[in-house]
Amino acid sequence: MKYKQWQVAAPCPGGQQALEQAGLPPLLAGLLAARGMGRPEDARRLLTPSREPIPDPMLLKDMDKAVRRVRLALERGELIAVYGDYDVDGITATCLLTQFLAAEGGNAIPYIPSRLGEGYGLNREAVQALAGQGVRLIITVDCGITAVEETGLAASLGMEVVITDHHACKEALPAAAAVVDPHRPDCPYPFKGLAGVGVALMLALAVAGPQGAEEVFDRFCDLAAVGTVADVMPMTGANRAVVSLGLKKLDPPQRLGFASLIRCAGLEDRPVTSVSVGYTLAPRINASGRMGMAEVAVELFLTRDPGRAEELAAQLCELNRERQGIEGDIFQQCVQCLEQAPQQGAIVLAGSQWHQGVVGIVASRLAEKYACPCFMICLDGGMGKGSCRSWGDINLFELLSACAPLLENFGGHALAAGFTVREENIPALAQALRRAVADSCQGQALPSVLEVDMAVTPLHLTVEAVEALDLLEPCGTGNPRPVFLLQGAQVHAMSQVGRGRHLKLRLESRGIALDAIYFSSQGAELGLYPGCRVDVVFYPQVNDFRGRRDIQLQVVDLRLAPSRAQLEQAIYDKYSRGDPLSQEEARFLLPERSDFVGLWRWLQRQSNDCTVVEDTPARIARSVARVTRQKEVPARTMLCLEVMEERGLIDLNRRTDRIQITLRQVEQKVDLEASNIIRRLRAILEG
Repeated sequence: MKYKQWQVAAPCPGGQQALEQAGLPPLLAGLLAARGMGRPEDARRLLTPSREPIPDPMLLKDMDKAVRRVRLALERGELIAVYGDYDVDGITATCLLTQFLAAEGGNAIPYIPSRLGEGYGLNREAVQALAGQGVRLIITVDCGITAVEETGLAASLGMEVVITDHHACKEALPAAAAVVDPHRPDCPYPFKGLAGVGVALMLALAVAGPQGAEEVFDRFCDLAAVGTVADVMPMTGANRAVVSLGLKKLDPPQRLGFASLIRCAGLEDRPVTSVSVGYTLAPRINASGRMGMAEVAVELFLTRDPGRAEELAAQLCELNRERQGIEGDIFQQCVQCLEQAPQQGAIVLAGSQWHQGVVGIVASRLAEKYACPCFMICLDGGMGKGSCRSWGDINLFELLSACAPLLENFGGHALAAGFTVREENIPALAQALRRAVADSCQGQALPSVLEVDMAVTPLHLTVEAVEALDLLEPCGTGNPRPVFLLQGAQVHAMSQVGRGRHLKLRLESRGIALDAIYFSSQGAELGLYPGCRVDVVFYPQVNDFRGRRDIQLQVVDLRLAPSRAQLEQAIYDKYSRGDPLSQEEARFLLPERSDFVGLWRWLQRQSNDCTVVEDTPARIARSVARVTRQKEVPARTMLCLEVMEERGLIDLNRRTDRIQITLRQVEQKVDLEASNIIRRLRAILEG
């Protein structure tokens, strides 16, 4: 298992019934009800994201100042530099604002620093170079919120800076002409989840004004959608409208660059969803920045030459393949290192030969594999540039803030961040990070919990039912992809595919065959073998191959299925601890009259031979079943004994693995239905 615990949401039959009566398919209705949206009006709002209101951009703090300064630059014909980041969010934001300003008659140039040569954000050399080119206004997108010194340098060189960003703020804000960031403590904007490209879009809408905002949104929401999905922003609030409408512009794509990239990535005949953006388009765009060639992606989205667009799209796909190879090598190196010298609490690794643009992805994979935050540091000339990824509820920005005295610089989000550290400070930093993680967790192990929407059977998984789940789009944080659990499926066949990197499975459950794919996994390490039974947590997919449409399970996690006896014992243990039981679990435990009668007669026969009956619950259940010809259920037998003890029929002496039963002399008739145990179970069944 990848996760230590699977948390399956409790079903909500009443909510599901209400949603089905409102016209929703059963699988979708059950999922929404389990997520707490059992009211039809709540479901309707979620399922019509294009109607989600987008708050007025002018509510963003300093937006009025930013609009005035940008309009002034347009009136004066000043040279404007749109200064972005080298990830998908920054690239799409840079292209969006550059194209918008050009359409407004402005003189705008894009600038994205080299990840390998310059690093993240505004830097002194770039500011000086832009001043030398005659730039009078720098507009940052997806960066700049911590660029206090660089903004001061720009002012000394006769330039002004308008900052648009969405990263966490430090105490001191840059002395810029405007600082637009929804995470400013004094910003009243009601939705804080905008991506960098989302803030750039808000600036464009505000500059265009009420008369031109609708046309601007229509022209640029595709870029905003891709950047928002790629940056793993919450799929709630305004982002749902932006992404929903933006994805429609990609199906079919209206921007030449997207059309070429979608064709090159093999998505031409499929609908573009948040999943295909996140797992297919975004990695290819990101590869350009990771490999130090962000200008390739920028040119792709700005070009109007179809032939050039095809060349650039092919180049992005090739860069992505190169990135995958480098990433795999570094990941294997790190795994070998951690097997030889395990690290607890937080993983901190440093290397001098690592590719700076790839270590962030490796950090993400290591965090998932070892269930803890991971910090990867690339060393060069006594300095280390780090990328980190979170796990559980660990806030990386707060963690790095606590370690600020050991760092040269840092910035980012709660879940992903970057930093610079001197090589000699790395041991102290590692110690401080592990101490901070331990303090954050209060001595408890970091959570490794997989949230599951609902347990299903193969009968739920029809093509029509799975296709109906597309109504949930766009999916992401706050509205995740549907995750289901299939229990006790038998493995009929298994094989490694994708050059041995992935596991393909042929499963059978209730007489229905299902194909499954488990990326980046191997059957041997999971202990699988043909004929074994497994529990599978998965994303459902419709696989369209040669005109045939079948369901495929994309495995999220997998474990060998427990035996029937283990499952029954788990229900009894849950009851014994006082944990809430489902109606199905209560129904399983609740004894029938025949259970009591058969057990009592067996006890009476045994007590004729000896005063005390002593054995294991399993053997007692087996003996009773042999005599009464009833089903052998040790958990229910044990519960019957507890009811008899409660009602004064027997005395129980519980030992480690055995129980002693002594029958008591009872003169009057005993009402077993009056048992508190029975009443508790019946109350659960009555709902």
